[in-house]
Amino acid sequence: MDTDSNEISPYDMYETMWWGTLGSIRPYPNFHPERDISYIQAALEKKDVKTIVGILTNRSNAQRQTLARAYRTFSQKELNAGLKKVLSGDLQSLMLALMMTPDQFEAHRLRKAMEGAGTDEETLLEILCTRTPKQLADITAAYSQEYKRDLEKDLISETSGDFSKLIVALLKKEDGHAAVNQDVKALSEELKNKKPAAEIWINVLTTRHPDHLKNVLYKLELEIDQTVDKALEGHFKGFLSGDLKKGLQILVQCIQNRPLYLAQRIQSMKLSVVQGVMVSHSEEDLLSIRVAYLKATGTSLYTALQKQFKGELQQALLAICRAED
Repeated sequence: MDTDSNEISPYDMYETMWWGTLGSIRPYPNFHPERDISYIQAALEKKDVKTIVGILTNRSNAQRQTLARAYRTFSQKELNAGLKKVLSGDLQSLMLALMMTPDQFEAHRLRKAMEGAGTDEETLLEILCTRTPKQLADITAAYSQEYKRDLEKDLISETSGDFSKLIVALLKKEDGHAAVNQDVKALSEELKNKKPAAEIWINVLTTRHPDHLKNVLYKLELEIDQTVDKALEGHFKGFLSGDLKKGLQILVQCIQNRPLYLAQRIQSMKLSVVQGVMVSHSEEDLLSIRVAYLKATGTSLYTALQKQFKGELQQALLAICRAED
């Protein structure tokens, strides 16, 4: 594979971006798989991590999948195997995450959240609450393909009671419609019950279109004169599991302001959470999450990443984040 002397250097690849979507990573406009593969092969041989990171963080997921196929064709080897030899630790994990398809990555995160001792309920809720019915169907299929396991059965085995019912309902959520006032009345009346009826909340919040639910929650807050989040906190206190209450609150937060929920989620700067959210949303709405992060913390996400992480991992995360706000 020959490279032209006038072609763009891999060190300039951070600079060219497409704007106009809410994702921070966009399709690279001057994409030539053969050229990229020649750079990647040379970088793997020289253990030139900067070039590898520069290319993979400045290509869309679809383009990275093309590179994986092209690398296999030209070298008869798997690109991921090459990355594993050259990269290690957290940086290796991040680059391998970028090489998965979006459905594979979310399936991977769900599996990791259920493996070992204890279950990472917040990661389960993050994915199930923020994804559309179509996305969840695709993630379920990817989970089955990758792990030869049934996602619904695994989720049920890791949860219990009403929280398990909520998790399954989220996995099977629908974009149905109903009368707004009817839903407002149902939830308002339920809040008056001395003993909470979780099934009413689960049914309404998992079987309606997000736009409908935003309207329902807005009108419900006007009627009860407090946020739904606070209403749930008081209403479910002492009656039901903390997981269920947390699940309903996260679902409400995602319906009302998904970018803000995700921004608050990564404020911990825990790498697994930061990586999960940033990779998952890099081509979807990371710009909105950046704006929400700045508003919530007074600090840009870019600056926060600079302070928290070091070296090549920092540079990779900054490349995904893209810019200061």
